[in-house]
Amino acid sequence: MKHTILISSPDMQGLVFKISSILFAHGLNIERNDEFVDQQSNWFFMRTLANGHTDSLKLKNELQNSLPTQAQVNVIEQKKKSIIILCTKENHCLGDLLLRYDSGELDANIKAIISNHTDLENLVKKFDIQFFHIPTQNISREEHERLVLEKCDEFEVDFLALAKYMRILSPSFVEKYQNKIINIHHSFLPAFIGANPYKQAFQRGVKIIGATAHFVNNHLDEGPIITQDIIKIDHTYSWQDMQKAGRDVEKVVFAKAITLALNDRIFIYGNKTVVF
Repeated sequence: MKHTILISSPDMQGLVFKISSILFAHGLNIERNDEFVDQQSNWFFMRTLANGHTDSLKLKNELQNSLPTQAQVNVIEQKKKSIIILCTKENHCLGDLLLRYDSGELDANIKAIISNHTDLENLVKKFDIQFFHIPTQNISREEHERLVLEKCDEFEVDFLALAKYMRILSPSFVEKYQNKIINIHHSFLPAFIGANPYKQAFQRGVKIIGATAHFVNNHLDEGPIITQDIIKIDHTYSWQDMQKAGRDVEKVVFAKAITLALNDRIFIYGNKTVVF
């Protein structure tokens, strides 16, 4: 059995030795180890891949009791995780994830697709995945969210992926899936907000466009950033050309962020992330 051990703690001398000794005592063989110390806060991060049979809860408790009281320890048995994808009308991010899923590149169980429109239902059906349409017409935002949460609760999932889900989530929704909602944003944050960001960027004559994948919190597009990327453009691009190129970046960044989350490679630290 393979395990991922995630530890964040105040830094101190001998931490790696102490942790490694406990893993050895549990009969685990370390296959990979990544470490980082934030010098400003004197905070230590460690992600360890280990192989062997052990009691995960017992190991977690022993590690927790051997480290400083502020330390956070998570011992995760490696297995395929589950996600629900929320979408609206744009098909590029959803379509890319579905293709990666179909080819086995996205190592996850997609339990369902939820949308407030039916535009992408036929696309989803081609991949034999359940599609649920929860419309927004003639109901309040609160009622719509209640129905979405009710549907999500029918499945046991690790993450929600917002594939261009153009709805602002309420604090109560975010709290229920705290640090479990991954969003893709159409710019190298912070940047152009509001309607038609590519047209705004065109009018400003920007020379790069990009995308940002982040966890959702209660501040619009200000959650902890997971990954970003950019491409260079020039004056020959129309705003439509920029939009097309930007969508390509969005697909790659979104898939990468989800893969990092599925592989337990992300530490959330304040409003930042440490990504191994």
